[in-house]
Amino acid sequence: MAQRQPTMYIPHGGGPCFFMDWDPPDTWERHRAFLATLPATLPETPKALLVISAHWEAPVFTVQTNPAPPLLFDYYGFPPHTYELTWPAPGNPVLAARVRALLESAGFAVGEDPVRGFDHGVFVPLKVAFPKAEIPTVQLSLRADLDPSAHLAAGRALAPLREEGVLILGSGNTYHNLPVMMRAMRGRGSGEPRGRDFDRWLTDAITQEDSAQRDAMLAAWDRAP
Repeated sequence: MAQRQPTMYIPHGGGPCFFMDWDPPDTWERHRAFLATLPATLPETPKALLVISAHWEAPVFTVQTNPAPPLLFDYYGFPPHTYELTWPAPGNPVLAARVRALLESAGFAVGEDPVRGFDHGVFVPLKVAFPKAEIPTVQLSLRADLDPSAHLAAGRALAPLREEGVLILGSGNTYHNLPVMMRAMRGRGSGEPRGRDFDRWLTDAITQEDSAQRDAMLAAWDRAP
């Protein structure tokens, strides 16, 4: 019997950031170290990964059914070698069907995409966390209206996967003004206070012990600082 997996929101940095040279060299080291040590925090090796990346939106929740997803190099202006990265994790059509069934049972319209590959919100962080690319992986889109209540409900619908050995990962950043982030990480600026205020609000929201209060705060995220 599979041990219950956590669910996590992980940073994927900026573009192929973990596979480039930077000045200073440790610019992305904290992010990279967090991802590299992630597997050691799990109760056991996941049977599969379900990843929701910030870089895929569709009119309805859409699940990737490709059994051998290629990589989608959806970043621009980076060194040539970063378009030759590999991360050949297999897809998992059985998990994709299970995801679709769970969401449809919760009343959602669900689409399938048999062609789409892994975007950089998937392969960039997971090439660090799971470099052997052996765990079957399925990507699920966001819904393009970004309705928070719908996404919270979708999360609840998918929760049974955790008992089935599936690690559910959200991938993105809470703040994504890349030029400001880079200046701050290089010690050339203090970052943007608005971003720090939002992070403080988000920390407070997701640590609310009362689930109804937590959901209400997250549902109103667009009114946060």
